[in-house]
Amino acid sequence: MTATITFTAPDLSDAALADVTAEIASTATEYDRSGALPWKGLEAAHRAGLLTATVGTRYGGPGLGPRETARILTAIGEGDASVGLLAANLLITHAGQAARASWPAAAYDDLLHRSLTGPALANALRAEPELGAPARGGLPRTTVTRTADGWVLNGHKAYGTGGTGLAYHVVWAVAIEPNGDPDKPRVGHVIVPGDLPGISWSDTWDHLGLRASNTHDVHYEDVRLSADAFSEIPRGADGVYRDPAAAAGPGSFGHPALYIGVARAARSAFAAFARTRVPSALGKPIAQTERIQAVAGEIDLQIAQAETLLYGALLRVEAGETAFLPQLSAVKVAIARSVIAATQTAVAALGNPGLSRHLSLERHLRDALCIRVHPPQEDTVLLAGGRRVLTPQ
Repeated sequence: MTATITFTAPDLSDAALADVTAEIASTATEYDRSGALPWKGLEAAHRAGLLTATVGTRYGGPGLGPRETARILTAIGEGDASVGLLAANLLITHAGQAARASWPAAAYDDLLHRSLTGPALANALRAEPELGAPARGGLPRTTVTRTADGWVLNGHKAYGTGGTGLAYHVVWAVAIEPNGDPDKPRVGHVIVPGDLPGISWSDTWDHLGLRASNTHDVHYEDVRLSADAFSEIPRGADGVYRDPAAAAGPGSFGHPALYIGVARAARSAFAAFARTRVPSALGKPIAQTERIQAVAGEIDLQIAQAETLLYGALLRVEAGETAFLPQLSAVKVAIARSVIAATQTAVAALGNPGLSRHLSLERHLRDALCIRVHPPQEDTVLLAGGRRVLTPQ
């Protein structure tokens, strides 16, 4: 690694984050309608130092932890959920490298150098059309085959957030090796520069929410990689491979944090409309009625609940409460419920205006509903929690 690279710690004061939120929000509607990658929002986050906040100290970065990352992603998500998702995936990537160095040195050095001058996106590409979300079990059909001087990657990934804007792909694959055990194949990730020959994209993303996230399908055909490109994911003590995303961990709260930002944006949009809407029969802003005040209180309650769950969980982890770890996945589910409840409450109270594209509320609702797709998902969390509760100790 180049020792001269330095990334300054970002200003995480409320005022500084609010300025970034406002700048990102100013283009959110434009990108939601066009579906283009939200480069202006990403550039605003980059200029504020937010996209490199989790670069490890050994690489010249601030090395910020989960609580600071959550504040950053809430602020970005409040501006634009698509920018928040792209930022979350990047910050998680940097944090993962800081915790366990798995990238080829030259590739990570290149990513850091690119990050000096602008947003340099990276994301783990894991889902596949046939398999779906790997957190539910199974092995990928995507393979990386050992050659005399490196690896060759072949496969098809779905939901590749970032699309052609990705500087690097972190691709989940099965290793094919001359002396490998076919009954226990090695599973891991390969680091893939986004501009290599053999990579092509299908524009499949036509989604309810996160429309600017460019979460398209990507195809790999005989993509040649260096010998150090593959990093194995260890099996458990029982010899069984388990997908890392199947259960929440302290570093997996970036996605819930960005959606709390979406709920906060919905609260602001609701309040702004209520202060200015003056029905002729009422003769005053609806914000002055007890009905709307009670709705605003319910929205605020749900957001306070989500934020308390988020930061309370992270503080308990920091305090070393290991007995609490099995409940982290349930906390993520509870945050998702609160985020959706807050946003739906805001939209439902306003009737037609809440569903009109002339206001931002309908976009916030569409984006908030996407929180459910991030693993681990609610049904698997409830099943695992119930079995844990009912199993004799």
